Amino acid sequence: MSENPTGGGASSVVPGQEQVLSVEDSNLSINQQDPSTGIDKKQAATALDETSPSSAESFEMLDLDLAQSTYEPVQPHWFYCRRGNEKDWLPFSIEDSLKLEDALKNVKKGEETVVAVEGGRYDVRLTERLRYAVYWDQGPSEVRRCTWFFKGNDDPRYMPYSETFSDSLEDAYMIAVTLGEWKRKLEFPTGETVILHNPKLIMQYQPIMLQDDWVSSPSEQTRPRTVKRGIENIAVDIPEGEPQTVDHLVFMVHGIGPACDLRFRSIIQCVNDFRSASLSLLSSHCRLAREEGKVGRVEFLPVDWHSALHGDATGVDESIQRITLPSIGRLRHFTNDTLLDLFFYNSPTYCQTILDTVVTELNRLHSLFRCRHPTFKGQVSLVGHSLGSLILFDLLTNQKTGSEDLGSEKKQACDDLSTPDKENLEDALTRMGLQKYIPILQKEEMDLDSLSLCTETELERVGIPLGPRKKILDLVSRRKILKDHKARMAAMLPSDDSADLIQNNAAHRQSYLRTHSTTSAVDYKYFDVGIGQVSIRYPQLSFHPQSFFAFGSPIGMFLTVRGLKRIDPDYNFPTCKAFFNIYHPFDPVAYRIEPMIMSDVDLEPMLIPHHKGRKRMHLELRESLTRMGADLKNNVIGSLRTAWQSFSRLPVAALPSLEEAVCAGVSMETSEMPEPEGTEEDSVTDEKDLKIGMLNGGRRIDYVLQEAPIECFNEYLFAIQSHLCYWESEDTALLLLKEIYEKHGVVFEQSPS
Repeated sequence: MSENPTGGGASSVVPGQEQVLSVEDSNLSINQQDPSTGIDKKQAATALDETSPSSAESFEMLDLDLAQSTYEPVQPHWFYCRRGNEKDWLPFSIEDSLKLEDALKNVKKGEETVVAVEGGRYDVRLTERLRYAVYWDQGPSEVRRCTWFFKGNDDPRYMPYSETFSDSLEDAYMIAVTLGEWKRKLEFPTGETVILHNPKLIMQYQPIMLQDDWVSSPSEQTRPRTVKRGIENIAVDIPEGEPQTVDHLVFMVHGIGPACDLRFRSIIQCVNDFRSASLSLLSSHCRLAREEGKVGRVEFLPVDWHSALHGDATGVDESIQRITLPSIGRLRHFTNDTLLDLFFYNSPTYCQTILDTVVTELNRLHSLFRCRHPTFKGQVSLVGHSLGSLILFDLLTNQKTGSEDLGSEKKQACDDLSTPDKENLEDALTRMGLQKYIPILQKEEMDLDSLSLCTETELERVGIPLGPRKKILDLVSRRKILKDHKARMAAMLPSDDSADLIQNNAAHRQSYLRTHSTTSAVDYKYFDVGIGQVSIRYPQLSFHPQSFFAFGSPIGMFLTVRGLKRIDPDYNFPTCKAFFNIYHPFDPVAYRIEPMIMSDVDLEPMLIPHHKGRKRMHLELRESLTRMGADLKNNVIGSLRTAWQSFSRLPVAALPSLEEAVCAGVSMETSEMPEPEGTEEDSVTDEKDLKIGMLNGGRRIDYVLQEAPIECFNEYLFAIQSHLCYWESEDTALLLLKEIYEKHGVVFEQSPS
């Protein structure tokens, strides 16, 4: 063991005295170790020698000029912890970190300051050091102002120390730099020891009792952690800040089940990936437009309806569980949690719940977004994946166009909010068109309060038919829900009745009525448009979407099963003028739409360009080989046909002349060879210019992605993956962005390969 535990080389440490920094209750004090201090020299030396067999030589090699220098405060950066993983700390963007740092300087003691980060999708409460989601339900995550970081041998990346621990390290570093004295040991009450050998070599040693039980050898027990000061000294990917201006808002509705991809991630995580891809594409394809200030960003927000359907409000999970067989439990759990959503949507009972939930969430998110972005002047679009696309298709089919219709919906919402206390039985039944049943109920001495206690059987006994009976029960249930939430609504609503207030009331009304909808029995019937939807009350959106994008959509199959064989070419959505059906060629759930509009035309779907500007190489190679094979086949067939005709002819005295042979050859080619086809470019242009009904304003509707090279080897192997690929597809994101910014006159540039 070396007599000098700090290693050789120049040092300002006086022989016989080792400087020890002791941290007690986050207060740093410097003690010179000598006989008067009572600190055990042998113990301190042992702690230093346990670093590694060659620690002394390493310290000598890394020893720097320890001359006195000017101390510069460390620059902090803010991090947040990913929920469910205490070791997964992610940095905020530079812009958000500066916002948090500036806000911290102005925080008054005892007050809370809220800072919007990540494009306004999260709020950070500085005093609590917690990060809260704004638009969706998600538990809070911890936030730190980070200055010092550590990394063990098994850690994938540097992790930040707590703010208190970092402050202690910074104080010790400041003293070492200011005095030019290193080889310092910083001891903490928890047993950790940090040794500041020099500005570039700082190590942390953990007490043996905190090590994992499986560690056995002394060298492993004392293996140190590398300590770094400042974010500039560690390898970390700091995300780019998002533009402040939001050009367009997109709501994304998921399909069956709570997971949206093969990694079993939620709709929130998948939409985050799609948003990141769109930001990257705008940076690479719209450089000039961004520099000119023509392009900001597109905000994508998730719409979750699965949790409301499978939550405690409906009780459907409990009912299904009672009848589920105990065998193959995992498979049955998967079926109950995912595939049953298809049956629920075709159920007249739960279909109403799903639609109410989707519209309620869409209206809530839209209202909240407008509140947090008061200067937003852009349009709104909708994206639906799998079953989510069918839900949006049915909703958009049943939207009302006139402002008077939307206004009456809002007025009805406000009327309902005031009826529980002011309306009597006669007024309520008259408003519902059931005034002819007033005498029957008056004969039974009924009022609204006593009516709320009646069951359907009791109403049937007094002579109320089925249809009016359902409407009365619907009225009673609505009144009960609204009355239960009256106190909450009173706190939300100001005294004025502005348009925005009415719109918010309508959204809250839908939310309160969501649980009721699961008990309403409705009948099936065909609508005038002939798409065979369930006969229910279709709620109205508080906005008119610009475009609707369907990912991996079964819309075509569902329309066909409902009995619709053809879509009228003149049909379009009442409030949405653009519709795109986007699918992967191997997606087993996806179906086309254009053949239902133009059944007499065999039309290939539009091929979505690769985001790098051309077809994938393997597709070009395959097309080249196909054309080569077709040309070779035609040549072989032509040669064989010529040979056969020469053998079958009658014998002649001599061969024909060259002129006769040429004329005969030309005649044969013009009469027997197939007509030359146009170039690929001409055919594509013709297909693109072809008018396909009015669902997309006469433009093409079906768009197919290019499969990846590995997928072409076995399309069955990648079938499930292809149905879930859209969330991470840059080609899909680019198609959406081009459609959105086409209205802004923005020309997309060619991305470098």
